[in-house]
Amino acid sequence: MARSNPGLLLGLLLLRLTWCVAVDGGGVEEGGFVFPVVVSTWPFREAVRAAWDVVKTGGAGGSAVDAVVAGCSACEELRCDGTVGPGGSPDENGETTLDALIMNGKTMEIGAVAAMRYVKDAIMAAKLVMEHTGHTLLVGEKATSFAISMGLAGPTDLSSPESIEKWSNWRQNNCQPNFWKNVAPAGNCGPYHPINIPKDPVKSAVWEDQGITCQEWLQNDNLLEPTSSHFNSVNRHNHDTISMAVIDKMGHVAVGTSTNGATFKIPGRVGDGPIPGSSAYGDDEVGACGATGDGDIMMRFLPCYQVVESMRLGMEPRDAAVDAISRIARKYPDFVGAVFAINKKGVHAGACHGWTFQYSVRNSSMQDVEVITVTP
Repeated sequence: MARSNPGLLLGLLLLRLTWCVAVDGGGVEEGGFVFPVVVSTWPFREAVRAAWDVVKTGGAGGSAVDAVVAGCSACEELRCDGTVGPGGSPDENGETTLDALIMNGKTMEIGAVAAMRYVKDAIMAAKLVMEHTGHTLLVGEKATSFAISMGLAGPTDLSSPESIEKWSNWRQNNCQPNFWKNVAPAGNCGPYHPINIPKDPVKSAVWEDQGITCQEWLQNDNLLEPTSSHFNSVNRHNHDTISMAVIDKMGHVAVGTSTNGATFKIPGRVGDGPIPGSSAYGDDEVGACGATGDGDIMMRFLPCYQVVESMRLGMEPRDAAVDAISRIARKYPDFVGAVFAINKKGVHAGACHGWTFQYSVRNSSMQDVEVITVTP
């Protein structure tokens, strides 16, 4: 057997130590950055602290998945901005429903729930989907039944006095604004009908028997224009998500989201919150992304999948974030949204369009959560 060269071995050891240094009871510093790290949309400091308390503990630290659940659960409990957890964002019927997603960047497993009724622990329900089924997404009352059967509390009324008051005021304002377009009649609470004359001969005959023509709809001012039917102002208090990414002490990535959706949404609407690659995406080999904003627009572009794949191809986080947002803005100049990006070395950045965006960060080099402001 050939004898080892002590000088060569020492040189290799020193080279390794300049790149990877053990810190904070098992944490790893790569390229000058200390793991673990937690990143979240908006100044949701308590949610980030809850995730940090999990991921910093023990010799190897808590897992990234468990930290994401802790962070999003804290936001659900606190009802962050009224757009996460129970008690906020009533739909057209005055009901609050929940969406959530969790993704394990090591295994690429995903669990999600959408339009879930009567169960307040949305992120925990998503984790149960990931860990105890071969599915990715469960929806509606069947998601509720699954969550309760797996031990979560319910059924529980997810409304609050504040959400009911908000809904009542909206009804008194003739259900304006709303998310309908190309329907009639305008200016009230419906029920609505499409403005185009049906091509089906049977339906056309019925409309003619009722004396209804397209011209009459226009003359009677019953047309609800697409641009006026949609909310003109999307903001973090009526249309928002917590999206969180965690890299644990072992370098494993997890992401998660939780939201109660858009205020006064059409019942059954599912936004980008539980859609993998739209609201969040993560891969141990690359890094992670979280998104917030007008989910109905953003989910058409899967911005977080785009961010992660751009970083995989060598883009820095800031460039990847800007690129993903600009792709949406070219098609929808008036959209409102933002993303944060973090690569596997812990370098993070954000990009936004239509509003000023903030995201929160905590790592071992910080004394507490820091909030980063990003301007369009």
